[in-house]
This record gives sequence, C-alpha cells and structure tokens, in this order.
Amino acid sequence: MWVTTLCALHCLLLPVILPILSLIGLSFLGEELLERLILGTSIVLGLVALVSGMRQHARMYPLVLLVAGGFVYWHKDSLGDMGEPLIILIGAGLIIAAHWVNLRLVRSINPLAPTS
Repeated sequence: MWVTTLCALHCLLLPVILPILSLIGLSFLGEELLERLILGTSIVLGLVALVSGMRQHARMYPLVLLVAGGFVYWHKDSLGDMGEPLIILIGAGLIIAAHWVNLRLVRSINPLAPTS
C-alpha cells in the first residue's frame, strides 16, 4: 500500500514540482521510465502480498482489484493531461483497496495477524 501511495503522490505532485526539479538537477524524477518502474514494483510487491493472503482466505477479488488498478494506472495518459489525475486516483485507489480488502480478509480468519 505504501509503494502505491508514494507512486500516486509522485504522479500528482510532479506537475507542481517539475520546474523546480530541473533547476536542482533532479529532472529524471519526471521521466516516464521511473513512473513505470515504480508502478511495476508496486504491482509485483502487491502480488506477493496478495498471494500470501489468498493462501489464507482463498478469495480472488483482492487480486482482481490489484490487476484492475494496475491496468487503469498504466493507462493514465488515455484521457490526456486533464484526465490524468483522475485516472491516477482511480488506479491507485483500486490498488490500495486490494491491499485493504486482503488485510481485512486475513484478519477475519486470524484476528491475531500482524497489523502492518
């Protein structure tokens, strides 16, 4: 969840701070490749976490939420510059929801499960 949240913040705040980044030599933070790497890392870590949870609760829908969120987020440019923040929020929201649902399902089976 933290990686996805950081990814969403990166994408939403980037237009505000991009001009400053180029002045201090950090313009690479605005590159598409970095965004794809962060999103890919988020999805891979999410798959590991959700598969672990699925072994306990045997429900598929957290995984469906994760994949749907990743797909939506990957296509953040489909509505142009004006629609990009909305797409980012929807995609990140689905990924975060996947983790939240997974955590709730694991806790419903094992109330003593770790909280983080």
